[in-house]
Amino acid sequence: MAEDTYTVTRSVTIKSPPDAVYGNVADFHRWRRWSPWEDLDPAMARSYSGPDAGVGAVYEWSGNSRAGAGRMTIVEVDEPSAVRIDLAFDKPFKTRNEVRFVIEPSAAGSLVTWTITGPKTFVTKVMGVFRSMDKMLGPDLEKGLTRLKTVSEEPPGA
Repeated sequence: MAEDTYTVTRSVTIKSPPDAVYGNVADFHRWRRWSPWEDLDPAMARSYSGPDAGVGAVYEWSGNSRAGAGRMTIVEVDEPSAVRIDLAFDKPFKTRNEVRFVIEPSAAGSLVTWTITGPKTFVTKVMGVFRSMDKMLGPDLEKGLTRLKTVSEEPPGA
């Protein structure tokens, strides 16, 4: 089965306690400050439903050809150490992925690991001929984690 899926993982150490990082991950309203995809379309339409944060929180977007359209739903949390998200894309092609954030206490604050796992569809297999999913998504995860680090390390009320 492993050949039918791809997994991309990146990690970063953040000089903040896990609960501070968790708050930035488990609340989709806060993603605008750190998500690597938020600046793909300045006119992107966004909507939120369900609770503000945690299980059942939903974020939907629709943007230009770079941003696409889709929906994220938080399906599982273990506060303050994990968030699991169901990520469904409608455009540019339909696919469904699992997103996991694991936030572990470390001597410096928190070790945050972001993992995306998805099916190798016909489209991703074709794209993979030219560039692996790790090389396509990895830099985005690194950019997002760098931004999450900046936001999470800000003093409260900044």
